[in-house]
Amino acid sequence: MNYLFLDNGFEEIEAITPIDLLRRADIAVTTVSVTGQRQVKGAHGIVVEADMLMEDADCSDAEMLILPGGQTRLGERKALCDLLLKHNEAGKMIAAICAAPAVLGQLGILKGKQATCYPGCEESLGESYIGGLVVESKNIITAKGPGLAADFAFCIIEKLAGEETADRVYDTAQY
Repeated sequence: MNYLFLDNGFEEIEAITPIDLLRRADIAVTTVSVTGQRQVKGAHGIVVEADMLMEDADCSDAEMLILPGGQTRLGERKALCDLLLKHNEAGKMIAAICAAPAVLGQLGILKGKQATCYPGCEESLGESYIGGLVVESKNIITAKGPGLAADFAFCIIEKLAGEETADRVYDTAQY
């Protein structure tokens, strides 16, 4: 199972695009609200109903944890931060886009890895920051911002299900 975490102020395209494309690839992804409420309001007023609440989520079966960016407080959510640290220590995959890689940097998860993020968040990544659009380094995938949501999702698909599946979904998503 793969989990995508939603907090109020999340960047809608950075959450919905990966959810949509992963599900088109037949990759299970469950949305988890870290707010205590199933309904989570995005940065542009779009309300999404999460599949479950963080307090009800047992992520022990997680293959990948996914963090959309935006004006969120993900880095202040203790249960999520503890989960990210444990997941990283086990060498499992974590993907973060836009401002969300800053959470990984603040937690020390990016130490010895390379990453990218939204302009203005570079300081939180420290020496891990290399720029770039989508960066894969060891067990971490990061992407620069909202315009790269599909590229970010295809990188995740390729990592979880292989290049052939990513190509198939890419081909069927083109109009």
